[in-house]
Amino acid sequence: MTIDNRHRPGNRHQVGVLAGLDLFAKSLTKVDMPPEDRQLSPYTGLTRAHWAAVADDLLLSAAQYRSPHGARIDLPGRPSQQGTRTDGIEGFARTFLLAAFRHVGEHGSDPFDHVARYVEGVIAGTRNAGRDDDESWPIIGPVGRTGQSHVEAASIALSLHLTRSASWDKLAGDEQDRVADWLRSALKHEPASNNWYLFPLTIASFLEGIGRADGETSYVIERGVGLIDQWYRGEGWYSDGDGEAFDHYIGWALHLYPLLHAGLRKDSALEEKLAARLEEFLGSFARTFDRNGAPLYLGRSMTYRMATLAAVATGEVFGCTPMTHGQSRRILSAGLRYFFERGATKDGILTMGWLGPHSATLQRYSGPGSPYWASKGFGALMLPSDHPVWTEPEEPLDGDRSDYVRTIGPIGLMVQDTASDGLVRVHNHGSDHIKSHEADSGAPDPLYARFAYSTRTGPTALHNPSDNDVQVKFGGVWSVRRRIHAVANGADWIASWHAPRFPVYAPFDASDTTTGGPVLPSVRIESVVAAHSRVEVRINRLINVPPASPVRLSGWAVAATHPGHLGTARSGLGVTVASTTGEPLVSQLVGLHGWSTATTSVAPFGTAFGEWAVVPELAGAAADGLYVALASLTAVDDPDELPELVDVEIENGSTVVIRWRGKAEPTRIDLDELRWM
Repeated sequence: MTIDNRHRPGNRHQVGVLAGLDLFAKSLTKVDMPPEDRQLSPYTGLTRAHWAAVADDLLLSAAQYRSPHGARIDLPGRPSQQGTRTDGIEGFARTFLLAAFRHVGEHGSDPFDHVARYVEGVIAGTRNAGRDDDESWPIIGPVGRTGQSHVEAASIALSLHLTRSASWDKLAGDEQDRVADWLRSALKHEPASNNWYLFPLTIASFLEGIGRADGETSYVIERGVGLIDQWYRGEGWYSDGDGEAFDHYIGWALHLYPLLHAGLRKDSALEEKLAARLEEFLGSFARTFDRNGAPLYLGRSMTYRMATLAAVATGEVFGCTPMTHGQSRRILSAGLRYFFERGATKDGILTMGWLGPHSATLQRYSGPGSPYWASKGFGALMLPSDHPVWTEPEEPLDGDRSDYVRTIGPIGLMVQDTASDGLVRVHNHGSDHIKSHEADSGAPDPLYARFAYSTRTGPTALHNPSDNDVQVKFGGVWSVRRRIHAVANGADWIASWHAPRFPVYAPFDASDTTTGGPVLPSVRIESVVAAHSRVEVRINRLINVPPASPVRLSGWAVAATHPGHLGTARSGLGVTVASTTGEPLVSQLVGLHGWSTATTSVAPFGTAFGEWAVVPELAGAAADGLYVALASLTAVDDPDELPELVDVEIENGSTVVIRWRGKAEPTRIDLDELRWM
């Protein structure tokens, strides 16, 4: 393939070309940075050698925190709710997976003896399992206080499976027995009702692979594979357990573990079925990566960072991707650069946060070792240096050429990205992370409850003004969105409804727990969003809301490290919030119908993208009829005013006709024709 001169560094007119590797090089502390290669990788400059160097740097940096015999890696940071002992096993297991991927792709060559260190740790951790000392691993107990090791046992089993000749086969017979017994203890407890069922599946797969199959391992594998089918929703997407939860666990768990099981056990029929699903999944999921490498910020456990790349890597490993090899590597390498150039590590150690440390990104189960599930994003290192994903030149992505709007009907999401800036937004009308048996009450989860998420904004935290939300106020309490009821979708629009809840927090206003609150069983909010290019038309209809109740609509939150880096402007029923730093970001919100004022609110806890944020808002009073607004998030400097890009008309009180600039056919949505219940 001939590389066009426009791809070469120094010519920034080529869409998507990232700057030089100076910042990337500074993130490495233990190994030398290979030279960039703009012939092979015209967009990112990275090659397999860079991926290997990062893996080695992470492993060598983490090794500084090994216990004397290596069974724990006690990384610095705030402990998780499980405590420091479990956190140390987490640091061990998750970095072991990275060492295993590195080992496989080098055909066993291991110049830094990474795997040998982990073998020593496995022996030490299981020699006296359950003993209270600095090396012994706890016995795996039921889910809850003693159950976190289910997760880490799966990583250890998978790592041993991948590196068997250099790890398991090196153990003495009694050592193998102790390791197998410790792993098997995980099979005796019911997992959490989500992707956790894949951890015992992974352990049982390894036990059968080493000749220790029995009825227990067979049952656990069949159960896990059966649940995967039960949770499959279509178009390549799974729900993370019962209910409707669509987030990054789909890629880094629900596709990853079953496919590795099928591949390692040579179950060709299962592999073929799962590979077809992954390929279809990547057809939409790959469009959620920003041109700058950022993944979509949606859902929990975002501190796993590069794990968001796992599905793209797995697609290459199993040869089941709709992308070319050059497109896959471009997404992978841009994602790696995104984090390592934005403060994901400190002294070679992955921090607890997103770009840098950020407590609101974390869950209570997150500890200092948690970020090392980022290892899953390094799965392509299992492919040798002569594999086409490493040898074929990086290529343009579809998002470089044209705007894109696609609804993923089975899961109630709509993807919107723009060629002008490479920014991706996803409109959420189906993913709420609430189990089917759980009550629709309590505090909202900002990671799932919002109407939209993007690659350059994060949701504001609980008790800060909420972004991308619609709320009504009753009894002095603002409503929240919890359970989402997907309704319908078209080519460029998607609809849902929710019953607004009114949580009262206790014992203090800023508590995470609630003690009930007003209940209005007849109240419902029906919501539709339509999109074209960067423009969104947000439509809401209030059902049985007490007349004159305050109503609030919020747009995209723009974050910065300091309030002086943000600018706001108001004009009539329009409000704009813009970042004044070197990376432009502009959030616009304009009221068209039903709204009476435009303003902004400050979110002092910021988002994962900055310590301080501003949210544009519209306000009104509840009445019969529709509430219609325009919204936009763009990285284009000085964007056009939204009313110049779209014309919206309401017919018969229930039909919205949208005429987009640059699009021949209008979008027509009759809310009365949709089946809301």
